[in-house]
Amino acid sequence: MSERKIIQVEEKVPFKMMLPLSLQHMFAMFGASVLVPFIFGINPAIVLFMNGVGTLLFILITKGKAPAYLGSSFAFLAPAGIVISKWGYHYALGGFVAAGFVGCLIALIIYKFGSDWINIVLPPAAMGPVVALIGLELAGTAASTAGLTAEKVSSINVLVFLATLLTAVFGSVIFRKFLSVIPILIAIIVGYLVAVMCGIVDFTPVQEASIFALPNFAFPKFKLEAIITILPVLLVVTSEHIGHQIVTSKIVERDLLKEPGLHRTLFADNFSTMISGFIGSVPTTTYGENIGVMAMTKVYSVYVIGGAAVLSIISSFIGKMTSLISTIPGPVIGGISFLLYGMIGASGIRILVDGKVDYGRSRNMAMTSVILVTGLSGIKVNFGTIQLSGMVLACVVGMIMGLVFYVLDKLNLTNDR
Repeated sequence: MSERKIIQVEEKVPFKMMLPLSLQHMFAMFGASVLVPFIFGINPAIVLFMNGVGTLLFILITKGKAPAYLGSSFAFLAPAGIVISKWGYHYALGGFVAAGFVGCLIALIIYKFGSDWINIVLPPAAMGPVVALIGLELAGTAASTAGLTAEKVSSINVLVFLATLLTAVFGSVIFRKFLSVIPILIAIIVGYLVAVMCGIVDFTPVQEASIFALPNFAFPKFKLEAIITILPVLLVVTSEHIGHQIVTSKIVERDLLKEPGLHRTLFADNFSTMISGFIGSVPTTTYGENIGVMAMTKVYSVYVIGGAAVLSIISSFIGKMTSLISTIPGPVIGGISFLLYGMIGASGIRILVDGKVDYGRSRNMAMTSVILVTGLSGIKVNFGTIQLSGMVLACVVGMIMGLVFYVLDKLNLTNDR
């Protein structure tokens, strides 16, 4: 183990090693995942429960061949917020169920017709910048979480942020043997201890929390208007899912779109969202933070991710544990996210390198340029209650360009064939 650089998808690890590796994944997703229930005004325990259950379902449906951790989806925030304000959270749950069900139908269509179309509509010159944007557009979120974009930046926040980030960066370079695969966990612990010493951690919620507590289960109600408001988000989450699977494929050096297949991963993702709506949780999605952990540590084992899912389920029933994890301050989460989001951006660049993209060809230069500017420009396009921006809008633009160039090729109208 200590002499191997990569732990592959199907490999098992001893329990004493799996526990810290799993904790590393759980901590990586926690900050972003619990933010969604806070915005919706619900107890995060039910979300932690469903994140764990959804991840285990994902591993089962994909036959243990696609490493991914499912956390709370941000794509549903705007339309679900509208539904909650008009009719209440239970009707938003009905919309989540409907969106998950239709997403499963889309997966079955892909199973019938295949996924080869992705190489046509998103060639490497388009997919590289789209994947890079998954991480790059989150860079501001990482800095904001760390408190570095406030009008008056706290020196304590900077200290905790740097302690966390530098431990992760230098730990990934100088740590050896087993420590070399848990630099994220070590960085979180170091950052947390520095935060405690600086006096910015409030333990009051831990003292007030009960030892054991059941997650707050709730059940959906269905209303056609609410469903129609939420359903178009499928365009966003499907684009996001494809991007995540492609970047994960590059990291683990396996074509996950072929095996276990895009239809399986997309079905598993949407099936988890549908179940979430039935029990009172928020929609789930594969998480970029955990993709970043895999890229950095080279630990791809689904057993490790499954262990993180089990820990998430257990923590949802232990009030004090959930409260303790929630005391991790923003500068620590921001310091980790700063690195992990950058790893995803670097994976997009790797797609360009591995695909040997020739920028002497006008189409490649045009596609990459337009996609990057579209994703980073802040342009927003609204279709009713659905807003396309950032990576999702860039992905749609890239797909349109890819289709146009494909048609022009068929008509022999391009000059760079």
